[in-house]
Amino acid sequence: MAFVYTYIVSKSSSAISSMPSSAMTALEQLGQQLSFARKRRKESLRAWAQRLDVSVPTLTRMECGDPKVAMGVYATALWLIGLEDGLKDLASPSKDMRALDQEIAKISRKRRAQHV
Repeated sequence: MAFVYTYIVSKSSSAISSMPSSAMTALEQLGQQLSFARKRRKESLRAWAQRLDVSVPTLTRMECGDPKVAMGVYATALWLIGLEDGLKDLASPSKDMRALDQEIAKISRKRRAQHV
């Protein structure tokens, strides 16, 4: 019987290497908060990793805010602590103030152009 091994090598994303420092800081804070939540629940790394269905090294990287850890792992960790509802509001159009400001400016320019 022949075995076929498949290796998946993750490519380094330019999005990660060019991540703004403020986004990286936010991700690190999220990781620290998830680590605190795990410790507060007196869960070991091994038990928490098992519940997340990831390896201990992956969990450790997530708790450090590693942007290479899949978003699904962060989402599942939030679910484990009962905070997954916050995810749906992160990019809510009503909170996208830059886009709202652009829309208002565009409408204002149109109105001014109509009155000229």
